Amino acid sequence: MSRNSSISGQWRFSVAPMMDWTDRHCRTLHRILSRHALLYTEMVTTGALLHGDVERHLAYGETEHPVALQLGGSDPQALAQCAKLAEDWGYDEVNLNVGCPSDRVQNGRFGACLMAEPALVGDCVAAMQAVVKIPVTVKTRVGIDRQDAYEPFEAFIDTVADAGCQVFIVHARKAWLDGLSPKENRDIPPLRYDFVYRIKQERPQLTIAINGGIQSIDESQEHLQHVDGVMLGRAAYQRPYLLSAVDASIFGVNTAPKSRAQVLTEYRQHVADERKAGTPLGRLIRPLLGLYHGQPGGRVFRRLLSEGSHDRAAGLEVYDAAVEAVRSRSEHAPDGAAA
Repeated sequence: MSRNSSISGQWRFSVAPMMDWTDRHCRTLHRILSRHALLYTEMVTTGALLHGDVERHLAYGETEHPVALQLGGSDPQALAQCAKLAEDWGYDEVNLNVGCPSDRVQNGRFGACLMAEPALVGDCVAAMQAVVKIPVTVKTRVGIDRQDAYEPFEAFIDTVADAGCQVFIVHARKAWLDGLSPKENRDIPPLRYDFVYRIKQERPQLTIAINGGIQSIDESQEHLQHVDGVMLGRAAYQRPYLLSAVDASIFGVNTAPKSRAQVLTEYRQHVADERKAGTPLGRLIRPLLGLYHGQPGGRVFRRLLSEGSHDRAAGLEVYDAAVEAVRSRSEHAPDGAAA
C-alpha cells in the first residue's frame, strides 16, 4: 500500500490508540496478524512533537500502513503544525484525542475535557484540515460528567462536523473528569451503544466508528450492522490472535489466517533487527504475551519470555526457547488443555 493512499473502508476495523501499549512493536505484531486493520499510535502531545524528539515519537515501520497518528492538544496552530508533521512523515490519518479523562491530560487542556468546548474542537479540526490532505478525525466519548442525555453529544458532533470533520470514532461511554481513574472510566460508566447507533442513523453522511467494551470479531460484526466501523481496544492486546480473523471476516479477503507459529516466525525478524539496534527484549516481547491466551503451552510461553527478558543482554535465545516450549506443549497437550 502506498503512503498516504486513499484506503477504501479504512475505518471499518481499527485497533485503538492505547497509552503505553500501541507502540511500533505492538503495531508490527498487529500488522502481521491483519493486513487491513487500521492501526493507531499512542497519543502524542503537541508539546512533545514541537519541543521534543520528533523521530522518537513519529518513527514507524513501512509495513505498518495503514497507520494513524493520534494527537493530544487544544491549540489550533500547534495542532496544525503537528498534523503537517504527520503528513510529512507519511501517516495515513491524523486523529485528535477528545476522549482521554486522565488528570494529566486535563491539566494540559485536552482529551475528554474538550467535549465541554465543541467550538474549540471545531477550530482545531479546521486548522489541521487547512494544512493537510490526509483525513483529520476525532476520537471522542458520548459525554462527560453529568451529561447523560443524547442531546449534548449530538450538539458536540454537529458543531465539530460543521467545522469539517467527517469521521468520528466514539467510545460509547461518557467520561467522569473527576472521581474516576482512567481505568475506571473504561469500565464503570455504562455503555451507550444506542447513542452511537442513533448519531449514525440521524447523520448518515458522517463516518461513525464505535469503540468500548467490544470483545470479539462476532461482536464487531453485530456493530457493523449499525455503524461504519469498529475500534477494538484492550481485547486486541490481551488476546491479539483474534486479529488474525479480521481480514477475512471484516474485510472479506479470501485468505486463511496465519497460525500462531507463522506469526512468531515473522515477528522473530523484528526482534532480531531491534535487538541489533539495542532495543531491550522486554519491550519487544510484551505484545506477544497474550498470543497463546487459553491455548496449550500459553502459561509456559509467557513465563519463559517474561523471566528471560529481565536480563538486558537477553536476545533471540530467550525468544527461541519460548517458541520451542510452546510448540512442544501444543503438540503433546490433550485437546482443550491449557498447559
